[in-house]
Amino acid sequence: MAGAPAIESLRDIANPPTDAETLEMFIPSTDEVAAIEESIWQHASTRALLQDEKYIASRPHLKIPEKLRAQNLTGGTLLGPDKIAVPPLQFTTEDGSTFVSFQWLGPALCGHPGIVHGGLLATLLDEGLARCCFPALPNKVAVTASLKIDYKAPVMAGQVVVLRAETTKVEGRKAWVKGRLETLVDESKGERPVVLTEGEALFIEPRQAASMRRVVN
Repeated sequence: MAGAPAIESLRDIANPPTDAETLEMFIPSTDEVAAIEESIWQHASTRALLQDEKYIASRPHLKIPEKLRAQNLTGGTLLGPDKIAVPPLQFTTEDGSTFVSFQWLGPALCGHPGIVHGGLLATLLDEGLARCCFPALPNKVAVTASLKIDYKAPVMAGQVVVLRAETTKVEGRKAWVKGRLETLVDESKGERPVVLTEGEALFIEPRQAASMRRVVN
């Protein structure tokens, strides 16, 4: 009996939901969160990506079994109405060449009143750049070897930010990726996003990656 929760979590890891299924799993906890969720899904940028056949839409954080999410920083600890209000909606390519992600950042993520903490922005870039290159690697998983961050403009809390990344080079178990966080605008109306933070990173697939793939992905 005592081992039942662990057995259930292992079963969930072995049989994670599909990318398509993760898009239907999130249930907003409040009207405010529901409004944020709606604003992301109805935005012109989201609709364009959903119609672009080269992108695969998913919410990969929801593949983590619910009982294990509290032990995951971006998949559990940082999620919440006043933090990352909804699970990031992500679009990746099958070859790992490009990546786009949308996330709403709340007031509990600030370093100064109203301004999102730079460490949180580095965390988002670290994870987003990694997810960009995963499909390009033999076992679809890697760890961060180096990460360089340039802060361009303050990121105000209470808004959706967009993470865009591209894999610039792959050599065996190594992948180099660059990307940025920017404001969400309607480019079809001639609006131009403000670049908030830029980053570049090197990721290396561990030698034991074949045994990690199922758990991570």
